[in-house]
Amino acid sequence: MNLLYKIKSTLTLLFAFGMLQGQTHDPEVKELLQEVNAKVESYNNIQIDFKYVLENDSENIRQETRGKITLSGDKYALDILGVQRLFDGETLYTISPEDEEVTISKDNSEDDNTISPSALLTFYESGYNYKLDISQLKFGRKIQYIKLTPIDSEAEIKYALLGVDTKTKHIYNLIEIGENDTKTTLTILAFKTNIPLPKSFFKFNASEYYDYYINNLD
Repeated sequence: MNLLYKIKSTLTLLFAFGMLQGQTHDPEVKELLQEVNAKVESYNNIQIDFKYVLENDSENIRQETRGKITLSGDKYALDILGVQRLFDGETLYTISPEDEEVTISKDNSEDDNTISPSALLTFYESGYNYKLDISQLKFGRKIQYIKLTPIDSEAEIKYALLGVDTKTKHIYNLIEIGENDTKTTLTILAFKTNIPLPKSFFKFNASEYYDYYINNLD
């Protein structure tokens, strides 16, 4: 599994918290998730700076990268690993300055090489049991963890821990432990909401890439 796909799947799970309410009989967990989901849905847009770390001690592997994603409704702009993915609600533009190439396609949430925030709140609508786990102080903030355990015994992860800031009701981080003992941690470094965005923010401006190779897949 390549790093970009792993980041995509982790982001998918990160934004799936709002639909996890049907998998618990614990009223405290359900209430917390409802509060988090209500907070997210109240914003016109969200911009997140995040750090992503993949570790496997037995294989002596540690990979760290940072990225940014801006979301507004179905639209999003994701910057990660030197590549920008821009979705205007209908068309996905993958812009690679290193390759001087723009790939244009219809967004397909089932494609492992895309990330579709429009589907993020429903991707993990079922398939997990979850319960309250430990709470910790992180930089003066109380973080309550929720443990998610896959119902499918053949799932790629053993479990995940979703950290919620109990004061702001924002997600702090998501930790996944894989079947091969690979640990991935996605930590939100900055969480901005309702920021002023120009109308053209999610639009692709072809004139800026006149010397790029345009790869139109549709």
